[in-house]
Amino acid sequence: MSGIRGKNTKPELILRKLLHARGFRYRLHAKLPGKPDLVFPKHKAVLFVHGCFWHRHECSIFRWPGTRVEFWRTKINANFERDQRNVQKLLGHGWRVGVVWECATRDRKRLHTIANKCGAWLNSNQDQLEIE
Repeated sequence: MSGIRGKNTKPELILRKLLHARGFRYRLHAKLPGKPDLVFPKHKAVLFVHGCFWHRHECSIFRWPGTRVEFWRTKINANFERDQRNVQKLLGHGWRVGVVWECATRDRKRLHTIANKCGAWLNSNQDQLEIE
């Protein structure tokens, strides 16, 4: 478990590179609720790049562990609930919130489409974005 990173994960680095190439400038891991992975002050928007396991995304990647079941259910459910609270806090403070799920970044053919969707969202007035 000590080898699992909370920052600078592979999906996050991929998305950062693609958005930077499209001209978007951002801050990393700002001290906002939930410590968003990417903060775009100019657009008053934040992006989270969530790992499917740690944030309980109902996709093919997520599976409940078979050992220490109660511990993992408590931990992962707490992460999920904290994520929801942080999104509400950010929205309440006038930030727009986007979430890109790890499973979306696994298909290399979709990476440019994902970056384009994020870019279009940043230039829009939509409050929320979710890419799964």
